[in-house]
Amino acid sequence: MHIRLWTGRRLHTYLKIGTFVLVGICYFAFLFRESLNAFEHRERATTAELEAAEAYAEPSKQQLKLKRQQLHRQRALARLRASLQANRSAALAEEAQNAVSATTLNPVYEYSEELHSRTEHELKLRRDHLATVCDRYKLQEKYPPNPWEFFISPGHNNLVWCNVFKAASSTWMYYFNILAGYDLKYLQRTEVQPLELARQRFPRPELSELVELLPSALSFLFVRDPFERILSAYRNKLEGNRNSFYKALGTKIVHRYRRRSLNVVFPRCGPTFEEFVRFLIQEHAAGNRFDEHWAPVYSFCTPCSVNFTIIGKTETFQRDSEFIIRQAGLESLLLGKLPRRKLRKIRNQARSGVKSEELVERYFGELDRSTLDQLLNIYRIDFELFDYDYLKYYNMVHSWSLDQSPTASQAKSGPRASIEPPVTTSATTSLRTAAVPAA
Repeated sequence: MHIRLWTGRRLHTYLKIGTFVLVGICYFAFLFRESLNAFEHRERATTAELEAAEAYAEPSKQQLKLKRQQLHRQRALARLRASLQANRSAALAEEAQNAVSATTLNPVYEYSEELHSRTEHELKLRRDHLATVCDRYKLQEKYPPNPWEFFISPGHNNLVWCNVFKAASSTWMYYFNILAGYDLKYLQRTEVQPLELARQRFPRPELSELVELLPSALSFLFVRDPFERILSAYRNKLEGNRNSFYKALGTKIVHRYRRRSLNVVFPRCGPTFEEFVRFLIQEHAAGNRFDEHWAPVYSFCTPCSVNFTIIGKTETFQRDSEFIIRQAGLESLLLGKLPRRKLRKIRNQARSGVKSEELVERYFGELDRSTLDQLLNIYRIDFELFDYDYLKYYNMVHSWSLDQSPTASQAKSGPRASIEPPVTTSATTSLRTAAVPAA
């Protein structure tokens, strides 16, 4: 009994002592924390007073020098950042321009609904103008459909194209070879003529096939100022006798039309442009078939008998081509497929890089007015059908040859109301059956 009582009292004593010790520890911890807070408060107050004193104190020369150096460093760093930003922006802009050039047909023509609508309206005006001229001179009866230069791709939304040589035909020949399934790398390195490759996959259609397909087809052709076109053909095929296929023809023209009585030294071994024009005039008068590179468009694409959906022009070639590609749903196949390295070869551009339209005045300065009248008699329908101006060429010919031929007189007094189409020759008929040389 005594042992149990003693044990209970001892435990009670221990609890009291533990309680006092715990309270003491808490009290000392509280005092220590308050002391730390008071010390930190005094430190902050002292720092604030020192900063305020420094702010109101006059800066020393050393401090001013350090501030100037820091300001110079900041300005130099800002200029460096601006320069780097400008260089980066220029690089990004150039990269974006290159990307656009590589992936679109024409970086200038950015597709939008507004541009699409405007293009559609302009193409409609071209069709309406052509229909008006065709009806005025009853050209449907004179020139029936001629399928000789047509390409038909039924597997691509019935795409129908009439190939007008020397009117951006090389580019669309390349496109049709892509549609034919040729590999792009093969097209860039092959020496086979593009026309030959295309005809292997797209043979010349029969008239019945063309007539049957046209109502449901997206049909188009590209045209060019007729005199610019024949000048381009002359430069590419005959000037200087550089083209081996046409060299014999060039030599023939020189022997037949060069005026040997005139003591004139010609710098070129091929025919001059004036000799070429005389050749065209006499060939037309004799009713002989024209080569497709300078044959009038009305005689072999027969636009009055074929209701083309789109009449494109070389002056708006990029825009019109992209419109055709989008209308046919061929964006993934054709857009951005022209390699920049081989672009001059694909487009069959002049080696000099000078376009024929820039040289028209120089070459037509070799002609006199009478010769221009006779040449216009061959191509006047093309001028009318596609709304090109031929009056400007009268300012380019010899000023001393002013013989007042009927054609020249009409040119001054509104000739568009009294045009008589040239007499139909055997040229159109022979175009359907004669073999065509490679372009």
